[in-house]
Amino acid sequence: MDYVSAGVRLLTRPSSSQSPAGLGDTKETTFCNVTEDASASDPRKVFYRISLDNSLLEIQLGKTATWLPVCYEGWNSSLGTLVCRQLGYLRLTKDKGVNLTDVGPLYTDGFVQITAEHKSSLESLWQFRGSCSTGKVIALKCFECGTRAKLPRIIGGGEAPLGRWPWQVSLYYSNRHTCGGSIITSQWVVTAAHCVHNYRLPQVSSWMVYAGMVTRTTSKMAQDTGYAVEKIVYSRNYNHRSHDSDIALMKLRTPLNFSDIIRPVCLPKYNFDFPGGTQCWISGWGYTQPDNVYIPDTLKEAAVPLISTKRCNSSCMYDGEITARMLCAGYSEGKVDACQGDSGGPLVCQDEGVWRLVGVVSWGTGCAEPNHPGVYTKVAEFLGWIYDMMEKY
Repeated sequence: MDYVSAGVRLLTRPSSSQSPAGLGDTKETTFCNVTEDASASDPRKVFYRISLDNSLLEIQLGKTATWLPVCYEGWNSSLGTLVCRQLGYLRLTKDKGVNLTDVGPLYTDGFVQITAEHKSSLESLWQFRGSCSTGKVIALKCFECGTRAKLPRIIGGGEAPLGRWPWQVSLYYSNRHTCGGSIITSQWVVTAAHCVHNYRLPQVSSWMVYAGMVTRTTSKMAQDTGYAVEKIVYSRNYNHRSHDSDIALMKLRTPLNFSDIIRPVCLPKYNFDFPGGTQCWISGWGYTQPDNVYIPDTLKEAAVPLISTKRCNSSCMYDGEITARMLCAGYSEGKVDACQGDSGGPLVCQDEGVWRLVGVVSWGTGCAEPNHPGVYTKVAEFLGWIYDMMEKY
């Protein structure tokens, strides 16, 4: 059964020792084993980072080990925005030239400078330099995201405490919880296209977004605590049959106030894939029983490992149905399966100390079934579209 409705189940399947059916499942899983590609594919030629010590932009050209600071010559703020986006941050917050004399004798291997000639791609803009004529290098600060307040450590899955997933929102349509979503700025939320594609104007007014909560009791969902939706856009390439390009954006009429319990999640980096086996998390208010009768009041969470597309597309899993715009996560044995978080809700992975929105809960076959993990929209494939839509609207 395809699950493209609001319901997302965080289910536990009995182990094979308790269930005779489990023995057959184990055989099938072993038989279908496909080697996991444990290395992250990384076609980038240029690597960027912002030094935690002094906020300087550092660039690695090719596979050389040295990180070099960037000369101030030829710099402009629009380049800063492009670099921030390469790193998964929505926009530039601040940039400035810093005197090399203030940085100290840290950098002795040379510098990177912008080439004089106009180049079409950011990657081809940089060249090596022995010195900076102005004696200044670039410091950058990007839009903060993907962090959460200090919380007590949680062991295992279950109910999520307030503030653990501060970007998680509940999308209500006509006063009913319909889908999950993720905050990426104070006015924009990412969700799944299948959550919204039937709802065209004037029904935009029927949507409300609730943020900063884990308990979803109707009595508390007063009209004045939700955020009205101004605009809904979903990918023009969305295919409701194959679930391809299952992504949408909601713009809120009034901006969210960020706090310990309401914060944005980071987007993925350009051209970087997490390897299969990476431990990530999903969260949602979806169904907790296979018969779809009970939607929990409290936000649930579960850890799920990513599964490589090669493995997920094998004959024993989804047999070629997984496109380049999808990714899989879950357990092939099916014994403990976070089958999906709420439709439209987040699949997040931690990277360099921040949480990134790697997937959007999209579809799957059954729930907690062997060899049928959850399928998610691959957010990294839609970065250009997300930035374009936010600039357009």
